[in-house]
Amino acid sequence: MTAPSRGTPPGSPAAGPPADTAEEAVAPGPGGSPPTEGAGAAEAAETAGDTAAAGAAGAGGEAANSGDGLEDGAASSAGAGADTADNGPGVADADASAATDHTPAGGRAGMVGADEAGADSQDDGSVAGASRDDATAGGEEDAGSRDEDANEARAGDGDGPKDDASLPGASRDGGPTADGEEAAGAGAGADGAGDGGVSEAEAEIAAQRELRARIEQRKAEKEGPIDSGAKLSGKAADLLAAVRAVESGEKAATAYFDSPPPEPRRAAPAAAPPVRPRAAEPAPAAVPAEALAGARAVLLKGGAPESLAPQVAELLGESAGEALAEDPWRLLSVPGVRPEQADGFARALLGAEATPGDERRTSALVTWVLERAALQGHTALEASALRAALAERSVPDPEEAVQQAVADGTVLVFQEGVEEDAPVTVLLGLDRYAMAEESLADGLARLVRTGPSEVWEGTELMRAAGANGLVVHTGGEAARAEPVALAEQARAMGLRAAVAVHGENGVRRLGPAAGAVTVADLLSGAAGPGRDEDGAFALDLLVVLDAPQLDVETAAMLVESMPDGSRLVLGGDPGVLGGAGAGRVFADVLAARVCPQVASRTPDPGPLGELVSGISVGELNQVEAPGKEVVIVPVRDAGEAVHRTVQLVADSVPRAIGVPAEQTQVITVGHGGSAGTRALNAALKQRLNPGAGRFAGFDPGDRVAYAQALGRTVTGTVVSAGPDGLHLDCEGTRTVVPRERVDSALRHGWALTAHQAAGMRWPAVVVVLPGDAAQSLSRPWVHTAFGRAERHLSVVHGVDQALPRAVAERPGAERTTRLRTLLEGLLAEPAAQPPAPGGAE
Repeated sequence: MTAPSRGTPPGSPAAGPPADTAEEAVAPGPGGSPPTEGAGAAEAAETAGDTAAAGAAGAGGEAANSGDGLEDGAASSAGAGADTADNGPGVADADASAATDHTPAGGRAGMVGADEAGADSQDDGSVAGASRDDATAGGEEDAGSRDEDANEARAGDGDGPKDDASLPGASRDGGPTADGEEAAGAGAGADGAGDGGVSEAEAEIAAQRELRARIEQRKAEKEGPIDSGAKLSGKAADLLAAVRAVESGEKAATAYFDSPPPEPRRAAPAAAPPVRPRAAEPAPAAVPAEALAGARAVLLKGGAPESLAPQVAELLGESAGEALAEDPWRLLSVPGVRPEQADGFARALLGAEATPGDERRTSALVTWVLERAALQGHTALEASALRAALAERSVPDPEEAVQQAVADGTVLVFQEGVEEDAPVTVLLGLDRYAMAEESLADGLARLVRTGPSEVWEGTELMRAAGANGLVVHTGGEAARAEPVALAEQARAMGLRAAVAVHGENGVRRLGPAAGAVTVADLLSGAAGPGRDEDGAFALDLLVVLDAPQLDVETAAMLVESMPDGSRLVLGGDPGVLGGAGAGRVFADVLAARVCPQVASRTPDPGPLGELVSGISVGELNQVEAPGKEVVIVPVRDAGEAVHRTVQLVADSVPRAIGVPAEQTQVITVGHGGSAGTRALNAALKQRLNPGAGRFAGFDPGDRVAYAQALGRTVTGTVVSAGPDGLHLDCEGTRTVVPRERVDSALRHGWALTAHQAAGMRWPAVVVVLPGDAAQSLSRPWVHTAFGRAERHLSVVHGVDQALPRAVAERPGAERTTRLRTLLEGLLAEPAAQPPAPGGAE
């Protein structure tokens, strides 16, 4: 086991011994106020008696050692980290290295702290003020952010205000290291210290003096007169000379018209691999003009935004205006509208008649609460939970409101535990999720009963699939190869087999040989085997990977499309976050134990695989990472977290790991907060692809996240815009976002939440954990976020002990569903296990 880095903060996977360097000695304790300016850090370091560290901090908080936690040649710092000059280049030696590594004596880097000597003070160019305050403190993903994603996915016309990805005040790192000059000077000083000619502090002072002299020289040049054309060269200078010659009469203008044609342009570089075109998503059906006008008139009368009219008209039909005037609380059915907004709208229309106990209000609130619960994964709620939610919304008699909703058919009632001596639990749910869950249970039971019973030789998974219509396969990323190999063997046997994954990212990871398609394309018929004359898939075997991301409605459509006698294999990692929609299909099928379950014995390789495997069982272990596969970057506040994240993505990871910025994904806890996706995307755009947002706030080359539907986010790059919408390249597939959906369904995508990132992986991942994110962490969240990395993981760590506590003590929020009970009732007998090799018992 690798010794931890001294720069690693307490609570990180490689938490080290007590601080014994000057920088660590001045680190604040719990509740302390860390020095944030270079001068303050310098003063603190001098107090600790480390003059060299004080000089480094006074220059902007940079480490005297130019090595970085991501660089292989970093020197081991046994004492004060500034005493040894690193001969190897730092990860960001030209623009203020993000961190300094301490390599253990054995030469093996564990989960190292990347800021040993230089992270204690933040550059003046920090983007701490670049993110606006958000109502979601800490960027809590499970509530606010997932609701926001759902509203994006469900909004049809982008009527609500768009989440502004370029925040007011967001600016590129404009501190003393923005152009690399000061860092270069500091690096020169550090090299001089290693030669023994001058002390490191003296070299630092000399570098600062030289920098000031260059700045003064530049100012003097700007203040002096500039000769017209003096700075031009090449073709620009020739053009200026020609203009002057014509103006002075030295040459006629026609002399230049007869000039020889310009040299042919150089051949264009080889074209990029062609992307697979995808037709634009069908635009929503046109809303009748009368309905639109009626809805708009009522909205204006009630003081609601006129832009909601298309959604209201689509939801309420031709008589939308009349229906909304009669029942103003029906405005709650529009995604994004909150109860207090609907109450204000109703008061504007009804006056004193709009009371908290109005049956129209209570009925709308019951539906709204259950829809909100569905966004958290629940297909139903206990009656007591629903009554409590109504009481929070000032409903005078929640019990009567629930009974009225049941009588009106707004909700359905279910009872759990009738057959046992246990107390009966009363559940309430919306009919759409109740019908989907019952249809799914019936379909899975049909596959179990009508499945084939053949003896297939081979692996455990092969034998189980041969003898059963439904099989569950569990494992990590490396284990995905097993069900893919099963599909290939089935094809070799003459069977019709297909592999379906959550998104285009999964298709890319499996490679073209697997012939995988997305679940959405399979259901729509855009890809896959097609359907037979009965409407069922023309398949004998379907392998569905990323099954934990299936919501109950999508799963029901899949299973209903499976023909009798076919085989369905559901595969995935049970430790990741569940899908964004209602239900927990994969977990419920596992818990019901109504079919064979095959657990893969193929572990994910390397330090990343070892780390994620430990997290899945509640352990945050130290790992040996000789290739800097895992690096910790300690930070003290959200502003520093944003700054370090930009530095890692734009410079450190590409330079030290060899993964370009476009293949590095940032994952954080939520959209809001000072280190949420909005703040991070604003800072990353400013650094990586600055622009004014030519196309509805986006520029060609922008990384984006497109919410195609609830729970299905795809990432891509903006290519161009046209009359039909915004054109994206999503993992090699050309996708068109309709114009009416750009505002509501598209946001910048350099940074995502863990729920958005589930089902996808990238060569490098930077996970951002600011201090205010501690309450949002859980074991599935950490498992999902850390498991998105293929080659390298950087953790911007500011949550101290909250990280190991979350892994050990927070198994994740439970979801209230009915699928397990339904399956157990339909398939009471335990599932047969796969036969042993050779038919032995």
